[in-house]
Amino acid sequence: MNSRNNLSALVISFLLITACSDKPKTAIIPQKQPKNTAALTAEKSTESFEGIYTSEDCDLSVQITKTKEGYAYFLQTSTRKVNGKATIAQNESGEKYVTLEGIQWDDYEGDISNEEEKDSVSNPEKTAKDMEIPVGIDASYVKDTLTIQNYGNSMNSYTKISECGAKYIRLVKQENSKK
Repeated sequence: MNSRNNLSALVISFLLITACSDKPKTAIIPQKQPKNTAALTAEKSTESFEGIYTSEDCDLSVQITKTKEGYAYFLQTSTRKVNGKATIAQNESGEKYVTLEGIQWDDYEGDISNEEEKDSVSNPEKTAKDMEIPVGIDASYVKDTLTIQNYGNSMNSYTKISECGAKYIRLVKQENSKK
């Protein structure tokens, strides 16, 4: 029995030693770059937010232009024309969004999930009409498309642009606008 164990240990040792033997190394010959060629540098992706964005669902357009200070917008609907500063930002998850500053939402009743705290009977000073209406409209930006969530739900009732009845206003950059 002892000789059988010794023989097994010898066979295993032999297999381990032969498996770990050095393999022939392949030689890597460095190639010289000819003097008449230049190394190409990778260009950074420069997205252009400039352009005219229009909606198929509503009579709504937004023109974004580059200024010395950043970006400016001109929003036009069937009933109003508004211009101001446009701010481009990126959140923690990498999503880009554009804020059209200075546009007051058309309707805002606030978050009613904490209704006991905001109950007009227990707190008559704070009614829905006294709530401050938010200013500024955010739009997510993905591949030449701006998307605005136009209204909320029964727990957080608001309407940003009442001229459009769509829940999500999708504005697509026009082909002939600046790139």
